Amino acid sequence: MSDKAREATFQKVTWRLMSFLFVCWVLNYLDRVNVSFAQLQLKQDLGMSDAAYGLGISLFFIGYILLEVPSTLWLEKVGARKTVTRIMLLWGVISTSMAFMTSPTQFYIARILLGAAEAGFWPGIILYMTYWFPAERRARITSRFLLAIAVAGVIGGPLSGWILHNFNGVMGYRNWQWLFFLEGVPAVIGGVVAYFYLVDKPEQAKWLSPAEKKIITDALAADTRAADKKTKSAHRIGMALRDPRVYILAWGWSTVPLCGTILNYWTPTIIKQSGVNNVLNVGLLSALPYIIGALGMLMIARSSDLSLERRWHFFACTCFGGLGGLALATMSTNSAAAIICLGLISVSYFSAAAIIWSIPPAYLSEEARASGIGIISSIGQIGAFCAPIMLGWIKTLTGSLTIGLIIISGLVISGGLAVLLGVPSKTKPVNDD
Repeated sequence: MSDKAREATFQKVTWRLMSFLFVCWVLNYLDRVNVSFAQLQLKQDLGMSDAAYGLGISLFFIGYILLEVPSTLWLEKVGARKTVTRIMLLWGVISTSMAFMTSPTQFYIARILLGAAEAGFWPGIILYMTYWFPAERRARITSRFLLAIAVAGVIGGPLSGWILHNFNGVMGYRNWQWLFFLEGVPAVIGGVVAYFYLVDKPEQAKWLSPAEKKIITDALAADTRAADKKTKSAHRIGMALRDPRVYILAWGWSTVPLCGTILNYWTPTIIKQSGVNNVLNVGLLSALPYIIGALGMLMIARSSDLSLERRWHFFACTCFGGLGGLALATMSTNSAAAIICLGLISVSYFSAAAIIWSIPPAYLSEEARASGIGIISSIGQIGAFCAPIMLGWIKTLTGSLTIGLIIISGLVISGGLAVLLGVPSKTKPVNDD
């Protein structure tokens, strides 16, 4: 097939599937991180400290970590259509019900349930992309998918600020209650649409011609043959657990959400403490770091794909995050400097996430891909669990995020070093003996 036909086919798949999943991921992140805006009023109404808020953020990852591998394996068994539908319906209902919380205990329970509901969505989509796109396209596709987080930040900040500014007291409900309700209902609608819209495999896609299906299956088959010739692949979850590269990548991935913790859960607080008091202005300014991160991610992911180099690109991304965190620790009282530092953290978060998920498929066989990706994602969420507790506790104790930002910066850079030094630059040939 001609290069033009191949490009047209994968563009068609991108527009058809990834556009919808892009919207789903936007809704997912809105529902996951809108608590960062709700807490500006929620903490007072429920009587919570910063430490209690940090604990609530972290509790999300208990159910998320426990169910991530089973959910990813379940997607491999029943398909993306049913899995995405189930996840979106559950998280939408739980997120909407958070509008009716009346105590810190209910907040904790809701966060645990929300994490359990969302478990497997991200690694499931990463696995789903391996059914449609060959290796040389995945970093760019992943980066486009991750743009949804940036879009969620760009839309979610101003939208959340507007809701908090205008809906306080409407029909007798507090503004944060309206925030959870109005941003949770679209996920329920999206879950219903997913059941009728998604297709599990290229062979099942009625909107692809036989020639287009052949282009996709041939490209994926070539990937499989190359992997079988180059790597000693794990074929079962037990062997994946014994592969040291899985844990190295898990450590690298575990430091990426540390930047996400700062960006997604503390940006409104950081901007407010830098001298911006109006909640609507806080929402508007919170969009800027996401815009910076999105632009940086597109350039870095494209560079990584064109050079087919991942390790040094990933390490460079973690350095951006580390430097941004260290600078933010010393310049958090200046609003312009704070936003620039948050922008560097955003570049690190988005770009590192886009690149690191293009690495496992190069080392894991088709049979081991679901379990390996699920294990890496699940173990990696330990960082996302610990960081909010640490930041909340430090802020309650000292009244500042400075010490926490310094610790996170060091950990993020260490994750980049682990991948750079611990993952081989080229896959090892199979020993036929």
